[in-house]
Amino acid sequence: MALIARRTLLAAGATLAAALPPRKPWAATRLHDLAEVLIPTDPPVAPPDIPFFDASGTEHRLKEFLGHGMVVNLWATWCAPCVAEMPSLQALSVALAPHDIAVLPLSSDRGGVDTVRAWFKEHDVAGLPILTDPKGALARAWDAHGIPTTVIIDRKGRDCARLEGPADWSSPMAVALIRKLVG
Repeated sequence: MALIARRTLLAAGATLAAALPPRKPWAATRLHDLAEVLIPTDPPVAPPDIPFFDASGTEHRLKEFLGHGMVVNLWATWCAPCVAEMPSLQALSVALAPHDIAVLPLSSDRGGVDTVRAWFKEHDVAGLPILTDPKGALARAWDAHGIPTTVIIDRKGRDCARLEGPADWSSPMAVALIRKLVG
């Protein structure tokens, strides 16, 4: 009896889903105007003092970058929206480098550096550092509700804005907005 009820419920759900009008992909609706979806941190606050690691296993903290702007992206190789935005983060890194603003993609992959290195190689990602937060400690400390989450850190070392969800970070508007936020 339970099997029949389950099948009926699944069939009804599929029928309902098929009857709904198609919708834009979530990222497309969120990316229409980055200035409207990038949420300012008011007042700006110091980011968590949680370590993360580079490709050689060396421990780092965000406070090491004080005086520089930062775009910290919390992501993972298994996260489809994260993967979709990685090329635009690579382009953003190139666009912001002359302005002393670093793009720091912090992977929460349990496989660590080897997983990220293999993924970067497979997807021809160059110009971004391999950085890991393998236990997701920074994401938890920032109370991120999911990945990707991107946090903008100003030159005074303060979390000044964030976006939860994917974005096209390579647009001229995104570059200008980040430069303005970072100061």
